[in-house]
Amino acid sequence: MRGNALANLVEKRSSVSVDKNWCRLPVGGITPFTTIDFPNRLAAVIYTHGCSWSCRYCHNAELRGSSDHPFDFEKLIQFLEDRKGKLDGVVFSGGEPSIHDSLSTWMRYAKTLGYEVGLHTSGMFPERLKNLLPLCDWVGMDIKAPFNNYDKVTLVEESGIEAKKSARLLLDSGVDYEFRTTVHPNLLSENDIKNIARELEEMGAKRFVIQAFQPEGCEDEELSQVKMPVPIISEELYHFLDCKFDFVDVRQ
Repeated sequence: MRGNALANLVEKRSSVSVDKNWCRLPVGGITPFTTIDFPNRLAAVIYTHGCSWSCRYCHNAELRGSSDHPFDFEKLIQFLEDRKGKLDGVVFSGGEPSIHDSLSTWMRYAKTLGYEVGLHTSGMFPERLKNLLPLCDWVGMDIKAPFNNYDKVTLVEESGIEAKKSARLLLDSGVDYEFRTTVHPNLLSENDIKNIARELEEMGAKRFVIQAFQPEGCEDEELSQVKMPVPIISEELYHFLDCKFDFVDVRQ
């Protein structure tokens, strides 16, 4: 079932107005159950293809491009309906899910089934994020580097400009959130992390998470071959961060 036929099915089931773009969300996979991707919720994660950046440490590199294999959307709809009442939420991740026009339709559909909606985003499209925020119960936004040095990670010039706009929109929205930074010693120094923290603090952020680079799925051999330090940051840096935010977490 494709196109308008599927859209009509979903509209009938959910009383949500579904447009012709419904089937254009290129789903790359599903995590059926997670306790870590949506804080304090039992959730599923829906991963989409497509991303405009080329972050060196990306562990979902296979999701950057478009998919050659169409996803069975009827099975996805059945998956969501079968788990309503059993899971608290659904997280849309990627890739960069906000790149897709149909994402808001999926979010509204999930809400009609009683799910809370989470979003993982890099903030590369602030205007799209602005329109999605009213549908979100929580957002996890990746902060790649100090905003004036984003291209070191994303390989896209001036990408930090859009990310900073998105961070401001998220903070102004009142939606629950976390900002998180993936750390690899070849890309970010502890001084870089301090600069990120200062920038977020100045914007009014209260929650900041440090997460260690994971080599699984990363296509950058130079990064993958580096043995990550344990702990990922020094005790001095942790105390620096702890003084700036209400909540700090380090995920090794």
